Amino acid sequence: VQLVESGGGLVQPGGSLRLSCATSGFSLAYYPIGWFRQAPGKEREGVSCINRRDGSTYYIESVKGRFTISRDNAKNTVYLQMNSLKPDDTAVYYCATGFPNRYSCSAYGTDFGSWGQGTQVTVSS
Repeated sequence: VQLVESGGGLVQPGGSLRLSCATSGFSLAYYPIGWFRQAPGKEREGVSCINRRDGSTYYIESVKGRFTISRDNAKNTVYLQMNSLKPDDTAVYYCATGFPNRYSCSAYGTDFGSWGQGTQVTVSS
């Protein structure tokens, strides 16, 4: 099982980034994928999640209306489109899969079995 994030970088406030999470070793059709982030000195928090069956999505309140999670099962990739970025969005972003034991979204990172290495997102002028 492998997850590889990409797409992070430095962006000005109000800008956009699209993060990608390329997966292998399991099927996106059977497991949820979550995006988490951790800022310096802060605890990790769940940002968004997409479910395996109906593709239902979840977002923390602070990103609703700005972030969009999506998946392409054929490419084994999950995306996080981030618009109207704010300095508070600065963090390392990680994707994680429920494989092998979690079959629905959760806000808790401990429910996710495999993680990527993370990608840095910095929002600053």
